[in-house]
Amino acid sequence: MNTEKIIEQLTAIAVEWGPRLLGALAVLIIGSIIIRLLTRAFKRAMKKSKVNISLQKFLANMFNIILRILLILSILGMVGIEMTSFIAILGAAGLAIGLALSGTLQNFAGGVLILLQKPYVVGDFIETPDGTGTVSEIQIFNTLLKTVDNKIIIIPNGPLSVSALTNFSAEPTRRVDWTFGIGYGDSSDKAKEVLRRLCDEDDRILKDPEVFIALSELGDSSVNFVVRAWVKSENYWDVFFDMNEKVYKTFTAEGLNIPFPQMDVHVHNS
Repeated sequence: MNTEKIIEQLTAIAVEWGPRLLGALAVLIIGSIIIRLLTRAFKRAMKKSKVNISLQKFLANMFNIILRILLILSILGMVGIEMTSFIAILGAAGLAIGLALSGTLQNFAGGVLILLQKPYVVGDFIETPDGTGTVSEIQIFNTLLKTVDNKIIIIPNGPLSVSALTNFSAEPTRRVDWTFGIGYGDSSDKAKEVLRRLCDEDDRILKDPEVFIALSELGDSSVNFVVRAWVKSENYWDVFFDMNEKVYKTFTAEGLNIPFPQMDVHVHNS
């Protein structure tokens, strides 16, 4: 008698839960296949968009996890498990974690924006409110700058993504500006001719746009000329320092005086 009741109970359970479990199993299998296909398509889309490789992996994993969570919630609902309380608990836990990690999440969001918008890339020389240097690495939460004296500055991506910065490597060419002075009484035409010749002799200085040379100021102790030339960005500092040295040596050889601040004192005897 007891055996018959047990069989009846098992049959009733099988009739009630069997279709649900089979349906849940089918949804799990089909859903897993669809998630795999969607994840692959998502990866291909990001690859075509040339998204940063590290961000591709992170976003693909996040995309896959979110889809699997949704699949599990759907399966639990299919088998009759009440989801309202579960979702409320999950939401409360997510809110608490979000508040605890607000700064970290801000840096994460900033890292995603930087990797997507690309205001700078690895190898760029940038100036930020927190330091100046070459970008050595862009992480999800931080950006690493290597300074000219070989220090590493770690800057959180959150503030960096919303602050003003200067990217010196964004354009292929840059303009180099100099100011050179000669003494009063020296020939301004000769000074301009020497400066023009030095610029023409340097192959790193571009011919287009043309070099600009002009007398810019009659200073207290010198007649000043401004020189503006365009170079490739990677040659900026080499050209800048080399021209300073060349002008110093050539002006001296050409009889042009490089003045220094001085003052004439006139004494009147009463």
